[in-house]
Amino acid sequence: MSERLVPVPEGLAGERVDIALMRLLGLSRTRAGELAGSGGVLVDGRRVTKGDRLQPGSIFQIDTELLDTHVLAGTTTEGVVVAAEPVPGMQVLFEDDDVVVIDKPVGVAAHPSPGWTGPTVIGGLAAAGHTVSTSGAAERQGVVHRLDVGTSGVMMVAKSERAYTNVKRQFKERTVDKMYHAVVQGLLDPLRGTIDAPIDRHPSQDYRFAVVSGGKPSITHYETLEAFSHGSLVEIRLETGRTHQIRVHTAAMRHPCVGDLAYGADPVLAAKLGLKRQWLHAVRLGFEHPASKEWICVESEYPADLKLALVRLQEGA
Repeated sequence: MSERLVPVPEGLAGERVDIALMRLLGLSRTRAGELAGSGGVLVDGRRVTKGDRLQPGSIFQIDTELLDTHVLAGTTTEGVVVAAEPVPGMQVLFEDDDVVVIDKPVGVAAHPSPGWTGPTVIGGLAAAGHTVSTSGAAERQGVVHRLDVGTSGVMMVAKSERAYTNVKRQFKERTVDKMYHAVVQGLLDPLRGTIDAPIDRHPSQDYRFAVVSGGKPSITHYETLEAFSHGSLVEIRLETGRTHQIRVHTAAMRHPCVGDLAYGADPVLAAKLGLKRQWLHAVRLGFEHPASKEWICVESEYPADLKLALVRLQEGA
């Protein structure tokens, strides 16, 4: 038997074997149970059942041939799987049996995708022992909305099946309060308003999005909070949630987010402010709790790099 050795992360100690395999390998819970039941998994050299509990310091010994069979059956056609990997700086802001709301650091993707080899929110939650909903594709189970890799701030993941269904509906019906702060180049005119412009993939650059005729309806509300000599701090509420929506809409107004070189920002200004990414942060997320129906509002402070850039901008950089 060809084996793969997988240490059990500290956050999964005490968890069921099938749930640990689900989180570590990106399998559905059913597939993980089948893998354990087929004899393809040993824990510290012993046969286990899917319901056995893991001890601290245990090591999985996984039959790679059986694993390949279950992974290919349980993931996307690209073979993307979830790797449980701790994410430094990722903090839990709110959690109960239905949802977990985290403060996502920059440089972290919401979930695995083809070509992405960095850390993910789903992998970080798995490494910390957080069980999430099994709804959705294997590599993004529980994900009800996303933030770009280069955007930090509040992000929610569903833990229960009822939460996944309920919160996805809230996003679809546009009842979730999604507030962002951005620093854009120049001064928006008017100082407050609404951008209603359809978004789709850029016609010639596949990695970008753009305002295009026939694109998906996209609505962004903004208000200028503070103006500086080289930029403006803007509060933004999204009515829709298209990929790169804020970045595309501000760039279309010729006021790209400071530091967003992919959408036309000035690299000289970004260097002066010490920015290596766009100045964009999800500061607040408000939603109706899927069980209690209570309105929940979770907020996140600016991270250190955005605070420093804002200070330098205020000082006239």
